[in-house]
Amino acid sequence: MAEHEGSVRVDVWIWSVRLAKTRSLAAAACKAGHVRVNGERAKPAQTLKPGDEVRLREEGYERVVEVRKLIRKRVGAPVAAECLIDNSPPRPPREFTAPAFERDRGAGRPTKRERRDLDQLRGR
Repeated sequence: MAEHEGSVRVDVWIWSVRLAKTRSLAAAACKAGHVRVNGERAKPAQTLKPGDEVRLREEGYERVVEVRKLIRKRVGAPVAAECLIDNSPPRPPREFTAPAFERDRGAGRPTKRERRDLDQLRGR
């Protein structure tokens, strides 16, 4: 395992402990403002140290983790679990998520009104 003294970039650490599937997705989340370190918006190159609180927002759910160990290389799930303390609230049940807009198959192109309703439902 690659444990290092000093500091690690926040995007690398998020990817290493398997909070993001790819490093580029971790960096994109930072740039979009979905990552906070100790309450402050984090840029991808911001450094972490043990004890920092990292908040990662994803699809209406927020992961709250505390840094235990700094690692630079992606590791297996059991090893990654040792590198953080997960303080996240439980995920909301599936039935409380936003309802999906469904159209009958073969119903053709949506009308202007249906398109507006669809856009409003998706938050656009």
